[in-house]
Amino acid sequence: MAKVSQTTVIELKEKAKELRKEILKMLTAAQSGHTGGSLSAADIVTALYFHKMRHNPKDPKWRERDRFILSKGHAAPLLYAALALSGYFSKSLMKTLRKLGSPLQGHPCSKTLPGIEISTGSLGQGLSIANGIAAGLKLDGLGSRVYCLLGDGEIQEGQVWEAAMTAAHYKLDNVCAFVDNNGLQIDGHCCEVMYIEPIVKKWEAFGWNVFDINGHDMAAIVNALNQAETVKGKPTMIVARTVKGKGISFFEGKVQYHGMAPTPEELKKALKELDENGK
Repeated sequence: MAKVSQTTVIELKEKAKELRKEILKMLTAAQSGHTGGSLSAADIVTALYFHKMRHNPKDPKWRERDRFILSKGHAAPLLYAALALSGYFSKSLMKTLRKLGSPLQGHPCSKTLPGIEISTGSLGQGLSIANGIAAGLKLDGLGSRVYCLLGDGEIQEGQVWEAAMTAAHYKLDNVCAFVDNNGLQIDGHCCEVMYIEPIVKKWEAFGWNVFDINGHDMAAIVNALNQAETVKGKPTMIVARTVKGKGISFFEGKVQYHGMAPTPEELKKALKELDENGK
């Protein structure tokens, strides 16, 4: 299988930077929401929406589309940025995040916004939903794939492991999930709240095909997604080793920014830093 081209990698990195800018602007306008986990998964979601997934903003319910389930629903700003920049709705709507009456709620709501497959945010449930959709797609004879993004703190939930068993038992090879393994959750370090390692060995033991990658290496993300499509008879888990608050030096690795929005001053500094990086 041909590896992703350097040109594509550069284009996707620029798009990920754009997503990060929109996330920060949204959160600052709202003065509420989840900064760290939205930024840590930005490269993953960029690779999905702007390279790998088959989807059509002009026809959000296109039957043969690939599906994306944001199990860690509190990272909604990331999904909203990807949808807006893909063309599902006007970018001007992003400034209404978490405002009364806005369809851009604190967690994704499938009833109010095009492109949202399912309302999420009650942690631990997304992979079960992905399994159900994937099984239905197989029954319908469709070749569509289902992508699911989980948080590392989220996999402390028991339902995740029931879903892991289910996907392997029913050979749901059209399921490809990510763990956004940034090491931090709202109460602190994952290893202190509830130790989750060895993540790779656990998913392998549950019958999954597993890739262990740098979740900010765009080439590694795309290549893992490409390889996952060739795997038959097993679901795939991509363990993405990431940094909370990635892209903004003064947010990176700081647990307090799990659920804290930037101040206007921090936004100005952050946007400048993103512009300067890569020059």
